[in-house]
Amino acid sequence: LLDTVTCLQLGAEQRSNSCDFNNTDHRTDLNGVDRLIVRRGQPFTISLYLRSASYQPGVSSLDCVAETGPQPSEQYGTRAVFGLSANINTSRWSAAVTSPPGDMVALSICSAPDAPIGRYTLTLGRSARIEFILLFNPWCAADAVYMDNEQSLAEYVLSQDGIIFRGTHKYPIKSPWNFGQFEHGILDICLRILDMNPKYMKNPGKDCSGRRNPIYVARLLSAMVNCNDDQGVLLGNWSGNYGGGVSPLFWKGSQDILRNWDAQTCQPVRYGQCWVFAAVACTVFRALGIPCRVVTNYLSAHDNNGNLVIERYVDENGKEIAKEMIWNYHCWVESWMTRPDLKPEFNGWQASDPTPQEKSEGVYCCGPIPLKAIKEGELTLKYDAPFVFAEVNADFITFEKKKDGSTSKVIHDIHIGQMISTKSVGSDAREDITHLYKYPEGSAEEREAFKKANHQTKLLKQRQNQGLHLTIKVSSEMRKGCDFDVFAVVSNATQRQGNTRHWGAVTCGCFVGLTFKNIVCLPLERKVPLRLNYSKYCGVVTAENIIRLRALLLDYTTNETILSMRHIVLDNPEIKIRVLGEPKENRKLAAEITLQNPLPEPLENCCFSIEGANLTGGCVISERLASSVGPGQEAKVKIYFTPTRCGLRKLVVDFDSSKLCHVKGYRNVIIGK
Repeated sequence: LLDTVTCLQLGAEQRSNSCDFNNTDHRTDLNGVDRLIVRRGQPFTISLYLRSASYQPGVSSLDCVAETGPQPSEQYGTRAVFGLSANINTSRWSAAVTSPPGDMVALSICSAPDAPIGRYTLTLGRSARIEFILLFNPWCAADAVYMDNEQSLAEYVLSQDGIIFRGTHKYPIKSPWNFGQFEHGILDICLRILDMNPKYMKNPGKDCSGRRNPIYVARLLSAMVNCNDDQGVLLGNWSGNYGGGVSPLFWKGSQDILRNWDAQTCQPVRYGQCWVFAAVACTVFRALGIPCRVVTNYLSAHDNNGNLVIERYVDENGKEIAKEMIWNYHCWVESWMTRPDLKPEFNGWQASDPTPQEKSEGVYCCGPIPLKAIKEGELTLKYDAPFVFAEVNADFITFEKKKDGSTSKVIHDIHIGQMISTKSVGSDAREDITHLYKYPEGSAEEREAFKKANHQTKLLKQRQNQGLHLTIKVSSEMRKGCDFDVFAVVSNATQRQGNTRHWGAVTCGCFVGLTFKNIVCLPLERKVPLRLNYSKYCGVVTAENIIRLRALLLDYTTNETILSMRHIVLDNPEIKIRVLGEPKENRKLAAEITLQNPLPEPLENCCFSIEGANLTGGCVISERLASSVGPGQEAKVKIYFTPTRCGLRKLVVDFDSSKLCHVKGYRNVIIGK
């Protein structure tokens, strides 16, 4: 009986060697090698020293007990008791000796591929105790999160940085993000998030047991990343007033957010919006071993009554007076897993949305729901299929409310769910994944999906030849600080001839820009220009550099009102980043960063900051300029940093000032050994 064993991990040098080997083998070495972090369903090795005996094959035995959570239970699967076997069995908890007989024993241990993730204590015999962290294993075919593609695994599990797409569907903007899931302390914070969820507080044994299931974990995370009904990470704010916190545009990565939440005894971090919620969720998913990516849906609907129809009301000038929400873009996450609770065809990518919008089973969370279910219109499947279906497929109806209180329908051609986007595997390019959510518009498959979803408004809606068409066109380049033209374009597709009178107005943000009357519109096209001067639009441009344009047209012949809306994105100046020195591990480098002021006014309180996984030591490094930067002048700094890991890394840069806020840039840097 091996009842008196001493684990060699008690010695610092041996512990480091053991953790280095195992963590590298389990692809967790980016978390460090000072402790044992392994993935389920894959063997790991520990060394034992026998103080008073030697190992004899077929004679010696060893009792092993693996426990997780505050109330370990064999019933809940949070306690496993097993002994020595001739060989490792990767389908369950097992142990086997892999060394020759003697007083030094190499013991191979394997967890079950469906074991709950979390912190474990492994007791060997009477005297040896080993602590380790167990994670999901997407490299293990028996694990529910298994993904059979090394390039995808490198992107969706191991990559610590990425691109989130924002802007508009006509002008998508790349926004760099530092996920930093392997930075020091982040994994512990992710495990703390699980331990702070209300289900754990109510029944920790049952909750820890549920952590064997990625469906359960995904649902927990979609609830815990927001703080609406628990001690979650982020508080959302869409008001534009960010007192008591910072603008969502302030953040460049997840690390500061997670560390602030942890340091503030789980008080919510202020503030987040959809891309911040999604990015933080992606960090936690990847840290725990679940393949994950951030996706962006342009023209995304928020259906708050479940009828798959978004209704908007405008006044006689086209100004919105009441509406259900349509976001110019909305971000959520997809995680990869099997769905044993559903048919096999629903395995794969599952959508979860951590942004608090509507309650699901009494809690602000959403998902996971298979993308295949959304595409096929299978709205009876769990979880939250109708809400996600509406985000990409809702119908949109606009009504004009007149001064006498009457309403009439406005012709407004807009299509919900455009250019659903994510970062491509292995590059910063945009991958369009709309086809994973929707069939091509007008196809028989799309119609069948609408039938399944009982989406009657889309089934009944027929394309009408409206006769008159109204669109808003813009210049090819629109830079913040410059003046430029936009155009209301009126075209006549009917056969009506003669002088047909029309009246219209183009408005920008909250002010009226131009009124046009008595347009003669033959079967041709008429462009009506509107000059946008910086002095006028600087007061209405949003924090994300978006100007909201509306054009309203009244056809006196038919008494029809036609509305066109467009969000235009102004280009920020380019941040130029030059890395000085040969990029090598543990060698001090400098980033020379410049930005030219594009505004016709000086910039005060200018500050550059940088961060990057394995580049800046898990910190944000900032450099503030001592003087203002005049119109056309360059802001320039040199910031020093020391890379700690080789490989392709992303240096994320932010520029902030009094008038030009949170301009983002990045540079990919290959760090050598």
